[in-house]
Formats: sequence, C-alpha cells, structure tokens
Amino acid sequence: MTMMPRGGAADVLGVRRRRRAVAAAGAVSAGLLVLSACDKPTPMSTITVGRASISSQATCGGEGDTLQAAALTKCLADKDIKSISVDPDETVRFGVDPDVADKRWTILMNGQPLTEDSDKTYRTIPGSVFFNAQYGAQGNSTLVTIKAGDGKKASQSATGLWSFKLKKDD
Repeated sequence: MTMMPRGGAADVLGVRRRRRAVAAAGAVSAGLLVLSACDKPTPMSTITVGRASISSQATCGGEGDTLQAAALTKCLADKDIKSISVDPDETVRFGVDPDVADKRWTILMNGQPLTEDSDKTYRTIPGSVFFNAQYGAQGNSTLVTIKAGDGKKASQSATGLWSFKLKKDD
C-alpha cells in the first residue's frame, strides 16, 4: 500500500483545478484581445413606417469625429442606400441610438434641414411631408438623412450621417 501524506490527494486535484483556471483565464484574455482588434460598429439609426422598418449603420462618420464639408457632400450624393415605401397617410418614425441623441441630431430632407435638432432618441413625422413640394420634395422618392451633431447645435457640424430613400407608396 502506498502512503501519501494526509491531504496529498486533495493537493493533486487542487493543482489540476488551478491549471484549468489559469488556462481558462488565458483563453478568455486571448479572446478579448482578438475582439479588441475589430472595428467597433457605428451607432444604428432606424426608420419605421407602419409594420416595416429599415436600419443602418452610419453612411458616413458615426465615430464621433467631425466630418469635413467635402465628405458631407460626397456622402449625401451616395446612391447605394436602403429604401422603404411610405404611404403618405402613414406616420414615419425615426429612431437613433442614445449615443447619437446625446450629441443631438436632426432630420434632413434632400440635404436641407426638415426638423430642429433634438436630444431625444425618437421622432415622428407625417408621411405626406416627404412628398410635398412645399417642403422641397420632388417626384415619388425623397432622400432623408439623419445628421448627428457634436454636442452643440446639430446644424453647425456633423459627426455622422445615416441616409435612407423614402419611396411613395401609391
């Protein structure tokens, strides 16, 4: 019979447990290191009409840095944007992440301010506005952009743009 000191078997199991814990902690640390190398996604913006909705990350910016005028113009001319059908009798709902709302935001229609800047995460506008010539609408589709500010008035500078196309649903 082999004699082990009292509690010796428990020590062997304890060493194995410690090794497993250290290995697990190392794996978690390595995973976090790999994830930190990834780009952080920009905040989301959502438009909802009736039961349909579309969401998008920033078309331009969205990371908090102020965008230059040339970048804004180029971004507003982007043709590869999501679209949604809008019945003029429906209400169009706009939603932004709290990070965007904290820095203030406004809604642009065809590049022109449609609303005052806001620090709320949610706004509603009647669908008929987006197809009314009085508000600058032309034809059966309208470019709508959510413009995030820098903590001052959103009309002074932009840190991010989220563009969507609203198509008139006849």
